[in-house]
Amino acid sequence: MSTGVARTLVGVPAAPGLVVGAIVQLRHDPIEIPEDHDSPNAERLRLECALEQARTELRSLQERLAQTADATRAAIFAAHEALLGDPDLLATCATAIDRGGSAAFAWHLAIETQAKRLANLDDKLLAARASDVRDVGRRVLRAIVGTKGAERHYAPGTILVAEDLTPSETAGLDRSTVVGFCTAGGGATSHVAILARSLDIPAVAAIDPAALDVPDGTPAVLDGNEGVLRLVPSPEELASVAERLARGERRRAAERAVAHQPASTVDGHSIAVVGNIGSLADAEQVLALGGEGVGLLRTEFLFLDRDQAPSEDEQADVYTAIAARLGPGRPLIIRTLDAGGDKALPFLHLPKEHNPSLGERGIRAQLARPTLLRAQLRAIVRAARHGQVMVMFPMITGLAQWRVARQALERERLQLGSPPVPVGVLVEVPATALNAERFATEVDFFSLGTNDLAQYTLATDRDHPQLASQVDELDPAVLQLVATTVKAARGHGKWVSVCGGMAADPQAIPLLIGLGVGGLSVSAPAIPGVKACVRRWRLTDAEVLVTRALTAGSAEEVRALVAAADA
Repeated sequence: MSTGVARTLVGVPAAPGLVVGAIVQLRHDPIEIPEDHDSPNAERLRLECALEQARTELRSLQERLAQTADATRAAIFAAHEALLGDPDLLATCATAIDRGGSAAFAWHLAIETQAKRLANLDDKLLAARASDVRDVGRRVLRAIVGTKGAERHYAPGTILVAEDLTPSETAGLDRSTVVGFCTAGGGATSHVAILARSLDIPAVAAIDPAALDVPDGTPAVLDGNEGVLRLVPSPEELASVAERLARGERRRAAERAVAHQPASTVDGHSIAVVGNIGSLADAEQVLALGGEGVGLLRTEFLFLDRDQAPSEDEQADVYTAIAARLGPGRPLIIRTLDAGGDKALPFLHLPKEHNPSLGERGIRAQLARPTLLRAQLRAIVRAARHGQVMVMFPMITGLAQWRVARQALERERLQLGSPPVPVGVLVEVPATALNAERFATEVDFFSLGTNDLAQYTLATDRDHPQLASQVDELDPAVLQLVATTVKAARGHGKWVSVCGGMAADPQAIPLLIGLGVGGLSVSAPAIPGVKACVRRWRLTDAEVLVTRALTAGSAEEVRALVAAADA
């Protein structure tokens, strides 16, 4: 393709950030599979040795990440380790070896069969896992044939372009030279995207395949916020980007300087700004950046890095440590295990589903496994003795379901002889929002998971490469559901927070203030910016803005209204 003129290639935002650099194409070196082979017994032994070597490497990697308190990345490579024992993979290998194939041939066949099966699925979340399977496959294949992956060194300012990156490759990127990357495959919820966000590397997934033909050295601007790659920017464009970057850094520095001050509107209305976390290290970061507590502890990170569920004692220790670190007066809302959907846990043996987002996930999966739920609830109750702990149930869709979950908590609390623990629901589906008036008579609080709420309201997969941009949480239909929930909660004196992406969207924040939301729960790095945004608005202006937004015809109209009011 010609790159002599500016051109914009579009993809899906995978990790936020704006960077300038030069394109470098990443192409994987092929691993040659030897044609010679020994007896079936010898080949089976060769495969077993390679699998054990891969396990050792992955465990070492997990331990190294655990030492840096990086639960997210450690969990990804724990899932890779679990793949090494996948019965389907091993059965395919055994059959191929019995038929005279070498260990390398058998393993390559098994990996490609499973990876292609995943890649061809309609469900984009599962299809994205093909990259993980191939990553594990290459690790074992190298161990079988006795080769190592070639070390790659990049010049500073490199923007990598690849058909796909493996999680191992992503985790190994040198941030001092690689400023961003884009891939033709993947999506916003792939492990590669999760790693990019944890590493703070701007990234775009599902980029226009034309990007794979861009020559090395081509100057470019990568915008992970918008999901675009701008080729051959003009000097004027580069100057504009440089100014945007400098302006952004000045703004962030100013926000960090006052991050520990309360988030109050110009006319004195206070909003609690708290953090979404997955570990004790995350809680430390929330406090360091001015967070007033934790609005969402994602407990699944405790479960992802193992082949069996953590014990009650293990969970209690983690929850207690976080509660104690937050100290008195700072809330810790613990969401019970939100497994299923895009968060598969091997030891749960969840059924393979055509549409996991509508299947056995969240509280549905836990109620079907009472022993698992009981251990977690007991651990939470025990931790509640050490702080302001609250329980939140995910994916609640009806009152009967809510009552069963609440009764399970109450049963364990009484057995342990502990004081009451506040309990609420995560509003993620329209049914819960529409029935908020009934829920409000029974729950202690609401939290709005606006990512899923928007997806289910608009019947559009928020991770679909072609459709994700159409899932806008400022759609008037989504705002109506938020308004319905808040009105019901306030009518019964109940507190409402938002822990979805809407809470960190600068254009959504004034609307949430005007609607009457009491708290915003966001990732730790976003806390100073969210507080600064709250301080720019008056409650009275936000209330007027909401009235107009609720009668708008589209998300675009809503955003235009906010932009005009904020000008």
